[in-house]
Amino acid sequence: MEKYFFSKNYKETKSAGNKAKTDIEEILLANGYKNVGIRSNYKGSLMGFIATLVSLLKACLSIQPNSVLVLQYPLKKYYTFLCRIAHLRNCEVITIIHDLGSFRRKRLTIEQEVSRLNQSDYIIAHNDAMKVWLQEHGVTSKLYSLGIFDYLSKSTPQPNTNKDQYRVLYAGALNPKKNPFLKQIGAIIKSYKFNLYGSGFEAQNKFNDVINYKGFVPSDKLISAAEGDFGLVWDGDSISSCSGELGKYLKFNNPHKTSLYIRCHLPIIIWSKAALAPFIKENKIGFCIGSLDQIDNLLLELRKEDYDEIRKNVIKISDKLSDGYYTTTALNKILNQKENYK
Repeated sequence: MEKYFFSKNYKETKSAGNKAKTDIEEILLANGYKNVGIRSNYKGSLMGFIATLVSLLKACLSIQPNSVLVLQYPLKKYYTFLCRIAHLRNCEVITIIHDLGSFRRKRLTIEQEVSRLNQSDYIIAHNDAMKVWLQEHGVTSKLYSLGIFDYLSKSTPQPNTNKDQYRVLYAGALNPKKNPFLKQIGAIIKSYKFNLYGSGFEAQNKFNDVINYKGFVPSDKLISAAEGDFGLVWDGDSISSCSGELGKYLKFNNPHKTSLYIRCHLPIIIWSKAALAPFIKENKIGFCIGSLDQIDNLLLELRKEDYDEIRKNVIKISDKLSDGYYTTTALNKILNQKENYK
């Protein structure tokens, strides 16, 4: 049985979404999957469109009967086309979900998204919460959970030599719609430092003197240079809860920044209702909180030896992320079940 995946044109390979996709492509190659598309990074829309069409033509000519094809979702209008081509060749499709258009961007209705996804034979959702949501809304494909996104990088985190007060790090695209809570958090910080990394900060008002803005640092460099003891996973306009649409999405989504923090060897502080909260608890790699004002007492009461133990657990998960463990495990579960049903 041949194992394939489809690559296309990525205008920007360093953004969080495309970084996750290109990492998975590298993991697939390492596991013996063949690329039936062509990866390119033309930034112009015309050249990008042509490059993707060439990839589609190559896929049509390359896919052999009775094989497996891995697609990364969303793939716009090409997703349905490739599913149909694969099924015409008696191939099975495995879909790895990165984003749900009916959730965050509202570009599809739930019914439209479910209809698309049901063209896949197997689906790898972010986590069990997303898996249940898909089942409840009519997805009939066989569903599996990824757990957390892997994160490939040759960069090596530095040893933690901090002997001062704890430092909480927040990284990402800084946007008034995505993280306006940053304008409020300065007022509640007492016993720790808050280091902020990302682009877009200059366009906003200064949040508070206690927030140390470090500017934009590429993820590979951040892994080796992060100034922090914890990575914060939080979205929305409130310090008391991850509210609104962003908070709702966090109940089902695996934010890629969580994997980046772990690769930086940073224990996680995450909203207790986030879909990744059970993963953080089970692996003992951080803390789940209901409100940001809990951080002060949490860190004041945290003993150094307990922090060191949590960080050891984080390093174990980091090693798995750097080896593509979670993607490989999810795919192998599907392939093993296929073999067992023969």
